[in-house]
Amino acid sequence: MATSNHLLIKQRSVIEFLAAEGCFAANIHARMKTVYGEMCISDCAVCKWVRIFKGEDPRETILRDRKRSGRPLSASVMAHRKLTA
Repeated sequence: MATSNHLLIKQRSVIEFLAAEGCFAANIHARMKTVYGEMCISDCAVCKWVRIFKGEDPRETILRDRKRSGRPLSASVMAHRKLTA
């Protein structure tokens, strides 16, 4: 019998594959429930992993600004002090 950690990894792999095919989280969970039965992860967990794999998870958002022309990459401390003083 597979360990619970191994089973979770397998289920995440299934979610990643089916999400890449464009399946909805509810459909993925229903399909997994028929295979894994009581050992299947919850529908909320499936939704969470679908968001992560599709890049829609807010935790995956990049907070750094992208490089743009005409914008400095950083501000010097001295320049900032002159503006606020």
